[in-house]
Amino acid sequence: MNSKNRQSRKIKPRDINNEVAEEDSVKDAAELSSKLIYEVIRRDGAEELSRPLVSLLWSGVAAGMIMGLSVIGEAIFRTHMPDTPARFLVENLGYSLGFLVVILGRMQLFTENTITTVLPLMAEPTLAMFTRVVRLWAVVLAANVVGAFVAGIFFMHTSAIPPELLPAMLELSKHALDLSAEDAFMRAIPAGILIAAIVWMLPQAKFSAFFVILIFTWLIAAGEFSHIIAGSVEMAILVVTGNLDFQGAVIGFFLPVLAGNIVGGTAIFTMMAWGQVRHEV
Repeated sequence: MNSKNRQSRKIKPRDINNEVAEEDSVKDAAELSSKLIYEVIRRDGAEELSRPLVSLLWSGVAAGMIMGLSVIGEAIFRTHMPDTPARFLVENLGYSLGFLVVILGRMQLFTENTITTVLPLMAEPTLAMFTRVVRLWAVVLAANVVGAFVAGIFFMHTSAIPPELLPAMLELSKHALDLSAEDAFMRAIPAGILIAAIVWMLPQAKFSAFFVILIFTWLIAAGEFSHIIAGSVEMAILVVTGNLDFQGAVIGFFLPVLAGNIVGGTAIFTMMAWGQVRHEV
């Protein structure tokens, strides 16, 4: 009898496998806590800060050029869809095209760096780290803008774009930059928050990353918020066609939107993200 009881109390291999599977499931569910999301982004930022400047430069120029796809995508919808109230919501899906290629392609986009490179600075708040962050920001921003102007010149002064799309591209660009400096600054804050939120969500998005980027960048366009790099393509289109002078572009659009994106991405979202994990890391 005692022997039978002992045998009945033995742990079966099937029970062990179930426990292991259950433990793995728990780990999978817990592995993307805020603390670990922070660590993924911090390491990514640290890796970016250690890259050669020439690599950042070329990646930034490519990203600026590719962001031109956002203007093309919107223009295609606007040109070929009937003029109905629903067109506005649909055409803004085209705005996501540039972001999808740049973010999934791991190119250097300035507004992503308002969170990825700031988290390493929060973890190591030294003058040397601050200098590295400022240097990366300056290189990537300049490269993005150069790429945006290359795209603008290519679109408007070559035969690469079908003529029927050009009026829509000009119309979209004028509408995007038809803001006062104050309004441009305020509209840029939500855009900065949304881009930082995308970066924060991507580590746990995995196979849904495409839809995360699509939905939240569509929201930037549909909400008529201002993004410094996508807007720089529209700014470049107006400058190279003589519809906007350089001084007005810099003072009326570029600097206010840049400041707003930094406030939204760094001063608001990144600081909140850091605040929730600072005592755990």
